[in-house]
Amino acid sequence: MSFDQLVRYYSKPLEPIPTMMHRKGSLRGEVKAVLFDVYGTLFVSAAGDISIAREAADRNSEAVKNLLGKFGISRDASSLQTVFFEAIDHEKKRLEGQGIDYPEVVIEAVWKKVLGVDDDTVIKRFALEYELIVNPVFPMPHARDVITALKRKKIILGIISNAQFYTPYLFSALMGGAPRDLGFNEDLLFFSYSFGYGKPSFFLFERAAERLAEYEVRRDQIIYVGNDMLKDIYPSTAAGFQTVLFAGDGRSLRLREDDDRCAGVAADLVITDLLQLMDYL
Repeated sequence: MSFDQLVRYYSKPLEPIPTMMHRKGSLRGEVKAVLFDVYGTLFVSAAGDISIAREAADRNSEAVKNLLGKFGISRDASSLQTVFFEAIDHEKKRLEGQGIDYPEVVIEAVWKKVLGVDDDTVIKRFALEYELIVNPVFPMPHARDVITALKRKKIILGIISNAQFYTPYLFSALMGGAPRDLGFNEDLLFFSYSFGYGKPSFFLFERAAERLAEYEVRRDQIIYVGNDMLKDIYPSTAAGFQTVLFAGDGRSLRLREDDDRCAGVAADLVITDLLQLMDYL
């Protein structure tokens, strides 16, 4: 199976879980560009976020055991996952030592070390299937409609998201086209694994602002849409963007009320359905 076929094979419809939040707020001015988060915003994520899939790993130990058997890997599923997450933490600490505030790992490199397998094709396939087991995803209601509507309005589209090599395949497999085919600008796809920085680092947001300046788009003409007050609203506010908190799924909504970094930070607009965004544009 191709990667697209694997994504479709493992993916079943997921409905967002309603929250107690209500639509409120407004945008501050003209909008020329809209940037989106992926997990928990454009896609329902069973784990809520790619970076916390470890919390779902134990619940899927039997499926992971079967996956190991499929690949002929004689390892205990539970202990393997412990080693996997320890390897991620070790790599992030190493990168922090190089001055990266919120490092992102390259997941296939981690799996190579953990499994002792050098074949890139095998590692990528294993990594993809593992992710689809512990963190199933499905397009958020109206995500494709909103992307299409924004494209028709000639609004520049981009993505800033914690992600791995398999993230773009979610679009081609489940939305009918790669990000660029759906209308996202190729040079505005800021996936964390490509840069070594993850959210909530300001790094990706600053790079996006610099790139959009080449399109003569000011920071205050950029909207960022995400579901996490720390990873999305905090850095996009610091970058000078207009901010939209997507509060449409209880799995992924992160208000971070106890995090000092979010003290005094508020989204310009809160929406509970992606389609509501179009009412303000």
